[in-house]
Amino acid sequence: MKKRILWCILCACLVSTSLFAQEPALLSRVHDTEACRKWVDGQMEKMTLKQKVGQLFIYTLQPVTNQYSKNVLRKMVDDYGVGGLLFTGGELRKQVQMTNYAQVHALVPLMVTFDGEWGLGMRLKDTPSFPYNRVLGCIQNDSLLYEYGKEVARQCRLIGVQINFAPVADVDNNPNNPVINFRSFGSGPKRVAEKVAAYVKGLEDNGVMAVCKHFPGHGDTEIDSHNALPELNFDRARLDSIELYPFKKAIETGIGGVMVGHLHAPSLGEGPASISQEVIMHTLIDELRFHGLVVTDALEMKGIAGHDDVCARALIAGNDVVLSPRNLKKEIDGVMSALKKGRLSEADIDRKCRKVLSFKYALGLSSWKKVEEEGLAEKLVTPELLSLQQELSKAAVTVLKDSSSLVPLDLSVSGTVLLSVSPSLSEAYPFYHQLKQTFPVGWLHANVDSLDAVEARLRPTQRVLVALHSDKVEPYAALLEKLAKDKPLALICFGDMKMLEKIPEVVRHASTVILAHSDEKFVQRHVADLFLDNAYADGRLSIPLSGLFKAGDGLTVDPEAPRQYSPEDVGMNASILSQIDSIAEEGIRLKAYPGCHVMILREGLPVYNKCFGSYTYEGKEPVKENSLYDLASLTKVTATLLAVMKLYDEGKFGLTDRVADYLPILKKTDKSRITVQDLLFHESGLPAYWPFYEEAVDMKSCKGGLFRKKPDKNHTLKLAENVYACNDFRYNPEWVSHVPSAEYPLQVADSLFLRSDFSKNIVEQIVKLPLKGKSYRYSCLNFMLLKEMVEKIAGMPMDVYLDSVFYAPMGLRHTTFLPLRKFPKEQIVPSVETDFLRGGRLQGFVQDEAAAFMGGVSGNAGLFSTTQDVARIAQMWLDKGICGDRRYLSRATCELFTTLKSRDSRRGLGFDKPDAEHTDNSPCSPEAPASVFGHTGFTGTCMWIDPDNELIFVFLSNRTYPSVYEPNNLVRYNIRTRMQQVMYQSILY
Repeated sequence: MKKRILWCILCACLVSTSLFAQEPALLSRVHDTEACRKWVDGQMEKMTLKQKVGQLFIYTLQPVTNQYSKNVLRKMVDDYGVGGLLFTGGELRKQVQMTNYAQVHALVPLMVTFDGEWGLGMRLKDTPSFPYNRVLGCIQNDSLLYEYGKEVARQCRLIGVQINFAPVADVDNNPNNPVINFRSFGSGPKRVAEKVAAYVKGLEDNGVMAVCKHFPGHGDTEIDSHNALPELNFDRARLDSIELYPFKKAIETGIGGVMVGHLHAPSLGEGPASISQEVIMHTLIDELRFHGLVVTDALEMKGIAGHDDVCARALIAGNDVVLSPRNLKKEIDGVMSALKKGRLSEADIDRKCRKVLSFKYALGLSSWKKVEEEGLAEKLVTPELLSLQQELSKAAVTVLKDSSSLVPLDLSVSGTVLLSVSPSLSEAYPFYHQLKQTFPVGWLHANVDSLDAVEARLRPTQRVLVALHSDKVEPYAALLEKLAKDKPLALICFGDMKMLEKIPEVVRHASTVILAHSDEKFVQRHVADLFLDNAYADGRLSIPLSGLFKAGDGLTVDPEAPRQYSPEDVGMNASILSQIDSIAEEGIRLKAYPGCHVMILREGLPVYNKCFGSYTYEGKEPVKENSLYDLASLTKVTATLLAVMKLYDEGKFGLTDRVADYLPILKKTDKSRITVQDLLFHESGLPAYWPFYEEAVDMKSCKGGLFRKKPDKNHTLKLAENVYACNDFRYNPEWVSHVPSAEYPLQVADSLFLRSDFSKNIVEQIVKLPLKGKSYRYSCLNFMLLKEMVEKIAGMPMDVYLDSVFYAPMGLRHTTFLPLRKFPKEQIVPSVETDFLRGGRLQGFVQDEAAAFMGGVSGNAGLFSTTQDVARIAQMWLDKGICGDRRYLSRATCELFTTLKSRDSRRGLGFDKPDAEHTDNSPCSPEAPASVFGHTGFTGTCMWIDPDNELIFVFLSNRTYPSVYEPNNLVRYNIRTRMQQVMYQSILY
């Protein structure tokens, strides 16, 4: 009956907790409370009073497996019946062996505890570690802290640990604190509380108890409680608002344990908090309504060790568990003496013991299983762990300032040098290598013995990136300060943030300051990607850096967030310009396209840059800043024409040169007299279109032919008015395979591969096609021949030539043929859902059949890009061949190609132009002046450049999705031209 009453008292305690505060989450998850009660009763029945006292002790030992250690452990378990163990640092294998040994011999299963504030690696050799809490405090996404707690719980369970003495809930608001500092999540109580709560939930949702510490708060002290007793000389209001705040939130979260520190807080109670009834019973239990396990900090610490009968006093004060007493026998005897003297009652011990046992049940110790040693190290280090470690480190990266907009770098500007302050270049190589892969960057190693030479080398540079990999930065302060005053300088700290306080003047004058916190290779690559506009950062400083930055400082760098300037700054009306929004959204409603990206530049500045809709009408993937589109015929100018202009610029050919002079296959044919200009003006006489792919089709498999004018059972796929395709045909195995090989390397769809020489077959087909007079006829074949000519003259594939001469040096990282070689499919917008020829979705494969069967690199189509990259090419033309600080084309060549117009059509030299005589058929709005030049693309793309008004208009969409044979509502409803009209109407001057 007495036991039943005690059990009811414990349950009533938990019920009262649920009325006013969060019940300990671990206990609330015990579904079968009757089974729990029976197990607890069973354990209580077989214990003596002294063994119940032993359950309240956690014994600390080293994980050493010699016989002496085993004898000591056996004595602690057998003679004193300790309730738990805490292993100090050592080897994983030995700790597991000692854990199994102890559990096998224990009368009552032991709580194995661990002090893992930054993971198992804090105590055990060769086990995983995580970033310090100060670093994690910079993270904005607290769900990552939950995942962190979850992963630590997984590892704890694997090695037989049920309780982790973490997290630290102290607020780091005293820079002179000798012991907390980097162990805290930061200097702001609210942010610390949020991180604590997220970590606690992650740990306890996954079966391991969290114990937050060091109540009532060890942050604002200047004495280490390992050495002496610190004082918190603050009034209650201050303690409530700062020190106690994270503990309150942890309790509300349902945390299972709170560790009381050896601290003196006069406004809460006299004496050390860990043995103060006022602090524990009155404040923690009664006021804050905490009814989990109250645990002392280690009682061997000097901040408390001078007190007699310290364990008895701790239990009297309200602790449930005492940790690491200096002399276990003496302290247990002291508790037994306190019981005899009436300072403690047997009911007190029973209540505490039942609470400990209840938590043991909740932690699964009623059905303890031996920890498996075999393969344990491998089980600890999983791909998911490595991914989480990287995610946490990357999410903590903090851009503190960027006054000269160096993040991201303008890759078209040359003269960038990386200066590495590191013990050697090997530590700094990953950062340099990641940058170097994308754009040319010089690299210097800072050496205190050659600072003058370093300064001389850096004097002519345009901008400097300084990577700090060493905390010995003071010798470089004068040089770095001088550089920062002279030119844009980015300071990247790949170490402890406190390093910046050593060079305050450098920090103040630096244009950009980034905290990377670590020089792990993946962190270095991530920071490099920030500069390359290929990574996200939203870290916020967790503590103030004296006189430099406040806690909470930080900028968000988002490559998917469009950069935009005020239209009024360049003489445009923002209100009028915003009307483009409704036109873009109207296009989605009218099924003109599932999504689009619109960009307008004036005087080189983006005044309008918005993404609308999704990749598909199902709306699962929104269009983003760096979504890649199939440019279709926009390839003609952004690829082939660029190459033609460059080679012309270099005097490699003339416009009136015969193409046959460079392509001998055309000699002695009716095409021998076609000139370069004929191809550019579309006046060669070549047919507008030719189905080259038919060579690859087994025509015998097409009953009734590949196409028919009327539908029948074999021709149900409607491609156009009076055009129906065979719905079941085979490819000619001479040319096509469904698996890749050395013979069939060219991929044209997910499971379709061409022979490498099929492109040669296409050129041979072009040679054999009859000409139809030399009047204007727009034809993709013209640019397919131009591509062949470019490759003959350049001596390399056109995509390789363009990348080396234009795309890479201009910083066009998202412009490429064959995009699946460089980008994940998820970043590429699909152009077709089901292609009749290739049988599936086209996502990353060019939609144009001719370009596809050329292997994906053709003069008429095949290029994929983003609006930003297309706009940069356009701006280069508008700036007469200059991009950044480099000239790519001569002014004369740019003026010739962008102004010369055919006498017989609206066409320019490769460019399309407005049709002033037939405005209804013009690809531009009526307001566009005659000087405008650009091009459109079949997939729903266009680029128009207006030199008179210094305007650039770029529109990218996938209007061909889901089918190219749907009505062209993009043209039908004049979406692009109406947007252009709004652009012109918004011009103020």
